[in-house]
Amino acid sequence: MLSQPRKVKHRKQQKGRRLKKKMESRGVNFNFGNFGLQAQDSAWIPFRQIEAVRKTIVHHLKKNGRLIFRIFPDKPITKFPPEVTMGKGKGEVDHYVAVVHPGRILLEIDSPDKNLAKEALRLAKSKLSVKTKIIERN
Repeated sequence: MLSQPRKVKHRKQQKGRRLKKKMESRGVNFNFGNFGLQAQDSAWIPFRQIEAVRKTIVHHLKKNGRLIFRIFPDKPITKFPPEVTMGKGKGEVDHYVAVVHPGRILLEIDSPDKNLAKEALRLAKSKLSVKTKIIERN
């Protein structure tokens, strides 16, 4: 998995607003799997957390399922180095985050074993900084 986009139109982006009440309209239905992790809050999820979730789930599932991510970190976050005075423009890109709103399905698992998939998602929930809920396809 990539830690950043391969190519971007604009290297730096404005911060924007983290809207707490905005419900997601895209990415709220299952497309690939039987079980999923749905966001209950708005958040910026950094690539490091996404990678930690991926490693945890792959380790727990072994070869008994398929993992599909529905989010990608494409928002650049800039930072100044320590002990640098104010001014001199915007800082360099430090890392990338995925912007998530309530209702968004973060990832899906396609697995024949219900208990194994739910346990993997429970472990993954603890790695994320956003409040999530385990959901199942009806």
